[in-house]
Amino acid sequence: MASSPTPPALDELGSRRFSFYPPIVNIDHNEWEMRKGSWSEVLVHNPKMDLELWIPRAWLGEISKIDEPVMIVGLKREIEYSGGAVFPHTRRVLNMPKLNLAAPAPPNEVPRAPTTRENLRMGSSTESSIGKLIAAVLVAGIVLAMIFVGVSRYKESGGAVEYKAVIQADLGFTATSDYFDIVRKLGQPDHDRWKSDSGERQYRALTFKKSGYVVILMGAERNNARYLGTKDLDWHTIHAVELPGGRNTEPMMRSLGKF
Repeated sequence: MASSPTPPALDELGSRRFSFYPPIVNIDHNEWEMRKGSWSEVLVHNPKMDLELWIPRAWLGEISKIDEPVMIVGLKREIEYSGGAVFPHTRRVLNMPKLNLAAPAPPNEVPRAPTTRENLRMGSSTESSIGKLIAAVLVAGIVLAMIFVGVSRYKESGGAVEYKAVIQADLGFTATSDYFDIVRKLGQPDHDRWKSDSGERQYRALTFKKSGYVVILMGAERNNARYLGTKDLDWHTIHAVELPGGRNTEPMMRSLGKF
């Protein structure tokens, strides 16, 4: 695992690939390379999407000290891609519906004084109506809150809201663990497959049916693939590699399609 006392500056990365964290909203492939920069912004290129974007330097955060499994460039705020440019990403807040109260009666229409029996009936009816109104408002608030949470998770997950019981087991693997480290701990896998025969990054999936694990390795070449994370048999992420600065590889695991 390559490391250095201090992380390199973004302008010094050259042709080295990196990923933004958090990922840019509305962009599927989170893999970039540096093109050029000015005093106020930098031009980055997405090879898989053939897309170039100018990112203000004020939005750039720290760069990870290690580059395996991938170099991480932090963003100080969440941004989104729209119309060929990037903008600060804002989450919409749904307003509670306003109550439509009945208009007051005209002053020239003076009602007669109700009797004692009518007062009792009116009081009971009014309390019942207010109780129903309060219940309706509470139900509407709960429904709107559920919709807001659903929309937020839909955007963060890239299109699918998942409600899952995350195991988050500490498997004891790190970014330096290789195939032999995994086999020594979990035994021989039931299935061993690669995502593709060629590509800039190679992904390897080791399936252990008895344990319910699918261990993922990644590397620029097959002979140097290292541990990226673990999914369950339903392809939900249950373990990710911790990175400097409190980050981990979960965004890359989440964006990795089943193979």
